[in-house]
Amino acid sequence: MTTNKKTLAGKIYLYLAALFITSLVVCNLIFQKFITWQPFGDLTIFGEKIFEISVGVLPYPITFLITDLISEIYGQKKANRVVTAGIFASVFSLLIVYTSNAIPATPWSPVQDPVFTQVFGATAIAVFASMLAYLLAQYIDVHIFHFWKRLTKGKHLWLRNNFSTFTSQFVDTFTVLFLLCTFEKIGWERFYGLLLSGFLFKVLVAVTDTPLLYFFVYIFRKKFNLKVGEEIELD
Repeated sequence: MTTNKKTLAGKIYLYLAALFITSLVVCNLIFQKFITWQPFGDLTIFGEKIFEISVGVLPYPITFLITDLISEIYGQKKANRVVTAGIFASVFSLLIVYTSNAIPATPWSPVQDPVFTQVFGATAIAVFASMLAYLLAQYIDVHIFHFWKRLTKGKHLWLRNNFSTFTSQFVDTFTVLFLLCTFEKIGWERFYGLLLSGFLFKVLVAVTDTPLLYFFVYIFRKKFNLKVGEEIELD
């Protein structure tokens, strides 16, 4: 690979990492708003409306698409590096929110302390729960992705993309809800409904993003003249 192409590959990796970290941090900040995905209307399961989900799950599947893309093109080491950077960003964002919440607002502040605390007060628990779930799910995703990649000798991208994402998304959804219910941020009566709704939503997104993964992998392979299973080495 020429020096120019290697430089370009490095820049793209940086942008992918930025998208990944941004999506992850935003998930933790907006999770307290819940919505019903309208295509399924009033369908219920375990007493909960199906796809009655936190808006925090909307950007989260993007992180798995990015880690799968990085895993396929840049390798397991680079994917794990992005995951680790995401943990650092989550902890740092938690410190900023905690400090901001502790400092009293001025009398003329458009957002007063009670409102700020109501919106961001649970962020500490959310980030803690998210980080544990994220740490498990993302490393599981990368590990399973490369397990299937080795087993299939770089073929059947759809298989490793979906199998790794399905498993890791279930681990993520279960862990986050379990911790939020344990810390009484969400009632236990909503656990099973939200678990199934959140997991099914993420599965549908994972299936939907498979063509996108194929498209981006095709672009990368064509641009950098990569063979099936071949990875870009930046270091």
